[in-house]
Amino acid sequence: MKIKSAKFIVSNSDVAKCPKEQYPEYAFIGRSNVGKSSLINMLTNQKNLAKTSGRPGKTQLINHFLINNEWFLVDLPGYGYARVSKKSKKTFQKFITNYFEKRKQLICAFVLVDCRHEPQKVDLEFIDWLGRNQVPFNLVFTKADKIKPEALKRNVAHYQSVLLETWEECPKHFITSSSKHQGKEELLSYIHQINENL
Repeated sequence: MKIKSAKFIVSNSDVAKCPKEQYPEYAFIGRSNVGKSSLINMLTNQKNLAKTSGRPGKTQLINHFLINNEWFLVDLPGYGYARVSKKSKKTFQKFITNYFEKRKQLICAFVLVDCRHEPQKVDLEFIDWLGRNQVPFNLVFTKADKIKPEALKRNVAHYQSVLLETWEECPKHFITSSSKHQGKEELLSYIHQINENL
């Protein structure tokens, strides 16, 4: 799939105010500082579509971007580690869960995981929550350029073995690097395939 246009549509914290159009939606979510904004910018060929920041917890709203006038890419707030008050954290955890529970247009979530780290409790809990709530999702390993290929293979295999302790099978996964444009074709082809079948 070639991305010909990507435009910001709306930001909000209320699922009821999300766009009314029936376009399919793909939500991107991960721990703060996992490289979500960089990945979104890489996928859409834009430098600043999603605001990148060295400070974790920059995205604090549901952001809708219309891609090729055909589907929405949804940028959701990061969870964990954000330097925000407990009250803010509760608030946006609430609207993230609302989004996943109520948004009918959602086709699939992409859960971003930094491939350099051990499986994190906060990620595993979130993945379990998606499973329990029957939200379809895939894993996206980010920052693949920052680790040696052998270590990357090892870490991904380890992640899968941890998931298989509680899951019957592992979700589909993608290996990405925003700076090297790795995984871009695979991710976009996957979304394109789903859209074709809808």
